[in-house]
Amino acid sequence: MHRNSRLYVFSSNFLSKHKFSTTSQLRTVAPVELSYNVYDTVQSSSQAAPVLVLHGLFGSKFNWNSLSKAFHQKTKPTRKIFSIDARNHGESPHSEVHSYEHMVADLVALYKKLNIEKASVIGHSMGGRAMMLLALQYPHLIDRAVIVDISPAPGIGTNNTNIPLFLHSMKSIRISADQTIHQARKVADEQLAKIIAEKPLRDFLITNLAKSPEDGSFRWRINLDALERNFNSGVAQFPAVGGLRFDGPTLFIAGGRSDYIQQKDIPVIKQLFPNSEIKFVEGAGHWVHSEKSAEFAKVVLNFLNDSNLH
Repeated sequence: MHRNSRLYVFSSNFLSKHKFSTTSQLRTVAPVELSYNVYDTVQSSSQAAPVLVLHGLFGSKFNWNSLSKAFHQKTKPTRKIFSIDARNHGESPHSEVHSYEHMVADLVALYKKLNIEKASVIGHSMGGRAMMLLALQYPHLIDRAVIVDISPAPGIGTNNTNIPLFLHSMKSIRISADQTIHQARKVADEQLAKIIAEKPLRDFLITNLAKSPEDGSFRWRINLDALERNFNSGVAQFPAVGGLRFDGPTLFIAGGRSDYIQQKDIPVIKQLFPNSEIKFVEGAGHWVHSEKSAEFAKVVLNFLNDSNLH
């Protein structure tokens, strides 16, 4: 369901109740009210922490629709699932600023809105880094964490230098308003093909193309300007976290063909997340959850359903 695009104001009761360690930062980082879909068709257990799912760069909550349904139906006890649009993505508000600190403030505001005391979290790539920072800054809000094909080490794999080019290429696309959405996607694909050879990647980017109901013009659901401007500082680098660490159960899932989690990253991961394990899904690239969805779902559900984890 779509949520209205309003700035969210923290109440003093919520801040004091949860003993936030960085309330001075929250006063300067204005959160936005995130859009989300909720999966709760089967009666969820009131004792089980819900699961919050956050996509990666260029993604949206809709990319996780099938997996969110599977997680809801197959968690034991049954958990309510919230699939979220990050700021500057999907149906969430656009903002001039984009950083992991801002994304964490957005998530904390969502906890308050949904009256969530504690949740398990799943985050892919950019969303994984946001969930890592949330766990490090507010460990009492996290039951357990699943981080998908990203690490807290500097950089984001060998392909990160291409991302600003993708953003610039998407900004340069021009489509006539008299085109249908099908025609527009074909035009966008033809223009992106001059820059991006991989058809699956082009198809993924084009899922963000939308037709305005007001004037029929085409626009991107993602905020290309803000993401391009903030990419190097707000997405490509994980922020310094000092001596913070998250001691709760944490699962890192890496694609066997991806280099977003490397052997040299493991000491950093273990320092920040001492109660963590890393599993590799063979044959998968960076988009593990879509390329090997069955294998990915099995690994995640085994982790969420493991009653021995503390």
